[in-house]
Amino acid sequence: MADFPGFIAVETGEDGGLPLAIAWSLPDGQVKHTLIQPDDSWLNDELVALGDYSLEELEGLGVSPLDVIRELENDHFSQTLLTAGVSDDESALVRLFDAFGLDPFVELAPAESLYPDLPSGEWIRRRNELFGELGLEPLRADQEVQVMLALHQRLGEGD
Repeated sequence: MADFPGFIAVETGEDGGLPLAIAWSLPDGQVKHTLIQPDDSWLNDELVALGDYSLEELEGLGVSPLDVIRELENDHFSQTLLTAGVSDDESALVRLFDAFGLDPFVELAPAESLYPDLPSGEWIRRRNELFGELGLEPLRADQEVQVMLALHQRLGEGD
């Protein structure tokens, strides 16, 4: 099969868009995924939402925001990545880059824009069905990217 487009998803806490986990696809269809260690400046607010994660989990199992940025740069510098939630993912990425005074070097576009022949809302409907079919959760970054890859493959096969 031909190269896959780059898909990305950022998992955030409920309030404030705190980036907790990130996943993106590679041209061969593999998915890179990691938890993100929260930057100290993100934790100043006592009410910061960590979603399904504990602070200990993020700090112990997560990767530093700078390492996430470097890895993303190695894989997708100056590329447009496709996402199911442009504004949410964009604000989380901006927060990730802002911790180091950087501007994001990737652009985001809606994943459904890859499929101009689909009627409006059809991509979202199929995406939601695929989550149920595969037993995956839409709020998990790695599972979101897996579903976008699987849907892309199906749409490419003329499903």
